Amino acid sequence: MLFPAMDKYTALHEYFGLSSFRAGQEELIDAVLQGRDVLGIMPTGGGKSLCYQVPAVVLDGVALIISPLISLMKDQVMALKHIGISAAFINSSLSPEQLRMACTNLRAGQYKIVYIAPERLAGDGFVSLLQSMTVSLVAVDEAHCISQWGQDFRPSYRKIVDFLEKLPRRPALAAFTATATQQVREDIERILKLQSPLRLITGFDRPNLNFEVRRPKRKINALRALADQRRDKSGIIYCATRKLVERVCGELSSAGISATKYHAGLPDEERRRNQEDFLYDRRPVMVATNAFGMGIDKSNVSYVIHYNMPKSLEAYYQEAGRAGRDGEKADCVLLYSSGDIATAKFLIRHSGENDELSDEERREVTAQDYRRLDTMVGYCKAAGCLRGYILDYFGQAHGESCGNCGNCRGEYVERDITSEAQMILSCVKRAKDKLGYPVGATLIIRALCGGKDKRVLELGLDRLTTYGLMKAISRPQIREYIEYMESAGYLRTDPVHGGVALTPRSGEVLFRGERVRMSVKQPSAEEKPRAVKTDSPVTEGDSGLFAALKALRFRLAQEEGVPAYIVFSNASLADMARKAPRTMAEFKTVSGVGDIKAARYGQAFLAVIAEF
Repeated sequence: MLFPAMDKYTALHEYFGLSSFRAGQEELIDAVLQGRDVLGIMPTGGGKSLCYQVPAVVLDGVALIISPLISLMKDQVMALKHIGISAAFINSSLSPEQLRMACTNLRAGQYKIVYIAPERLAGDGFVSLLQSMTVSLVAVDEAHCISQWGQDFRPSYRKIVDFLEKLPRRPALAAFTATATQQVREDIERILKLQSPLRLITGFDRPNLNFEVRRPKRKINALRALADQRRDKSGIIYCATRKLVERVCGELSSAGISATKYHAGLPDEERRRNQEDFLYDRRPVMVATNAFGMGIDKSNVSYVIHYNMPKSLEAYYQEAGRAGRDGEKADCVLLYSSGDIATAKFLIRHSGENDELSDEERREVTAQDYRRLDTMVGYCKAAGCLRGYILDYFGQAHGESCGNCGNCRGEYVERDITSEAQMILSCVKRAKDKLGYPVGATLIIRALCGGKDKRVLELGLDRLTTYGLMKAISRPQIREYIEYMESAGYLRTDPVHGGVALTPRSGEVLFRGERVRMSVKQPSAEEKPRAVKTDSPVTEGDSGLFAALKALRFRLAQEEGVPAYIVFSNASLADMARKAPRTMAEFKTVSGVGDIKAARYGQAFLAVIAEF
């Protein structure tokens, strides 16, 4: 099959309906078009896919996109076909007959883009098929999976280099990821053997996302309130375990919130049906474990709520980043409690062992998991800018305050807690002196409150001079003091065993008169919930038009059997409502409207706009 020759600007406008590239996209695309390797670090929703889809359309031959995500492959191929780009995917979800048909079409040159799972690269049949074809480029999506220090290490990614060496001509190799520390970036470049690559980091920031950490007394009540405030919006709620997914989904459904669920324990057919209900907006809320979402390209997710703290900041940022992919304002709320730490440690201890790693490598990976957990806990306890905390971790400079996170918007008062800090530090020291090893924060709190718990009595903590010193203070308040003192450097917690110990700085408070001052947020987010922003930044006068455009989009999506965002994203509808085009030429100036979509939907949307 012959495909019309075109340049990058023509491809951008005719297929993707865009008039300009985002930051970094054009440099990466130009490098690939020149046959150069690239390493692109771009935030989720930052337009990574365009950096390989545009060159794939412009270059001769077929582009291979290596992805570990079956759901992403299906979504991307569906979206590409919808704008007139011939594409396919090859993975384990295909039947033998479907696989044969895909390979036959590939051999006949009918595809410009083929998504493929890394495991398929090892098959001799697939390699021999491609040896007789022109491979225009190979793009590695979610490239952090190649590093054992990345949060989603997949050994099958190591097969990519062997595959490339078997091709008669090595094409440009493009690696992309959204979440990679400096160590992981170096691993990607070294293991993939990138050749003098263009390295481009557009930044990790997502300015449209509002980050917030809440510490509710009862998480389920806080969650119901958050979901109830957003009934007209699509959202994802992440839970740490399958049992919690079942419970939370049931609670939301009982409250009249249209929710579905996803976890690895569900039958395949039920998982598929629930995922489609969410993607097609039949159920706007998805309650899931982290088995859901990596690669889900649903652009109109307006909020992501974590019912439990994830195991790493990389995982949190990736999961939270599934909100606001269309560029609209979105909320990322984490409901934190100290019990989340124990749950995360349990999940780390019981994560499946990787047979492809040596015993020493497995130990180091586990140690790295605990270090990452420490960083994640630090985020939940941070008093400063939450966005700044994330950007610090990924090595990006930022201002002192973002003005768009729960901490920056909150009002703080400073309290002197020196007396309470001395009691806590003394109790930690005396428990260690008595037992010869540090105990966890829970036992320290019980001892300070004068608790009669069996473990307190067994260890003799009731005989400490600090026993009962803080019985007039609530246990949650003491825990908050301990967490603050840890973040301030007076205490440290063993990441594996959980014991709380003094640091050298604690001596300044105990013996040399240093004062301890703690910033306290007033009022709490739970007592004074933030007003929820509208679905899109259209004016009040436009809101009726926006609603009418959404209704039309939903009807067209139902008729075609595709998710609503495949027709047009919320951002496109918002731009359409603002511009209110009257002619087809004006309609094509709307962001996200290319020639194919204009021909398919233009008259219907222009008719609705004309009524206003």
